[in-house]
Amino acid sequence: MAEMKGQVLVFVLAIAFIGCVVSYDRPPARKNISILQPKQFSSTSPQQVHISAVGPDKMRISWITQSSAPSVVEYGTSAGAYTESATGTSSSYRYLVYKSGQIHHVVIGPLDPNTAYYYRCSSDSTRQFSLKTPPAHLPIKFTVVGDLGQTGWTNSTLQHIEQSNYDMLLLPGDLAYADSVQPLWDSFGRLVEPLASQRPWMVTQGNHEVEKIPIIHPTPFTAYNARWRMPFEESDSTSNLYYSFDVAGVHIIMLGSYTDFDPDSDQFKWLQGDLGNIDRGKTPWIVALIHAPWYNTNTDHQGEPESDLMKQHMEVLLYKARVDIVFAGHVHAYERFTRVYNGQADNCGPIHITIGDGGNREGLAKRYMDPIAGISVFREASFGHGQLEVVNATDAVWTWHRNDDDVSVVSDTVWLRSLSSNPACKS
Repeated sequence: MAEMKGQVLVFVLAIAFIGCVVSYDRPPARKNISILQPKQFSSTSPQQVHISAVGPDKMRISWITQSSAPSVVEYGTSAGAYTESATGTSSSYRYLVYKSGQIHHVVIGPLDPNTAYYYRCSSDSTRQFSLKTPPAHLPIKFTVVGDLGQTGWTNSTLQHIEQSNYDMLLLPGDLAYADSVQPLWDSFGRLVEPLASQRPWMVTQGNHEVEKIPIIHPTPFTAYNARWRMPFEESDSTSNLYYSFDVAGVHIIMLGSYTDFDPDSDQFKWLQGDLGNIDRGKTPWIVALIHAPWYNTNTDHQGEPESDLMKQHMEVLLYKARVDIVFAGHVHAYERFTRVYNGQADNCGPIHITIGDGGNREGLAKRYMDPIAGISVFREASFGHGQLEVVNATDAVWTWHRNDDDVSVVSDTVWLRSLSSNPACKS
């Protein structure tokens, strides 16, 4: 705790130095959660374990040890019987006065689809984990949650997610809410480990991951890029901040709201190429994730360039590619739009869904503007999470689960039909 208080003090001094404090008038959230390292752990005990998909049949296992330990994962299809092993890399980073532990990344595979595997990290026999690979074909079930944070509401959301029997989690930014207090990244890793070590968590960044302080720490995304490595190289991206991948019959695109996105940027050119390479026969569904929403009737986060300018530059690309759904976070409430393009209802445009209600410490954004007629379909300022079950090449069902009362209640449900199956939307 002394280390964490020291980090808080350094961060406050840094903010005072640059003279930039942003505040919102939000209703109070639940108490923050801080998960400390268990006392029984040694300096080489693997902790903060999470997994992510790499290509069609591999998984990246990521974990941290406080001191040097082998970057080795042993795994197999029977508990305690590790017939395969893989080695990877480790690194650490510094942020102001903080020095991270050894961050390990190991890719295992090839793995069979829809199969349970058992594994251990750094040859540590005291901690054993299991995971299940996603299916190779539809149906597939995603959990979608944004702006997660570390509060009592976060804990409630995670408990509901655990009960949902999902195949993969998609997170459109704002993970730990560390905001430069680096031990909170460690706390977040321990908080989500029970879920993130069992199913692939695929994430993109939000504003709370930037952690850039002029002069003092000018490099953005230091902790995020070191800890949450995603499979960007496999989709020919040059940055961990944007990438894509195929899973079952769905093409997932993770975009970066807080890196360059204008037509001259690497991200824009990469997105053009990625969309052009999609085979709708192989992946009839396309889902994109951003952090700052392009459509929003909440009074919070209006007029931000990460929303307005990114929409101005990139919306036409997603529209022409017939992207089915765009998930966003940032606004701490839930809102679902109809299919939309250029501010108007359009049957060939994507459905936009804001799901920034995972449990963050800043509270809910409860104030809305008058709804945009024919576009904003459902909106509610409550904590919760969403589930997208893609049933087949043509049909999927989306449900939003409210957890304001600690009970997972389905509050919004809609059946969707893929744009690739709509003759009117053929390019």
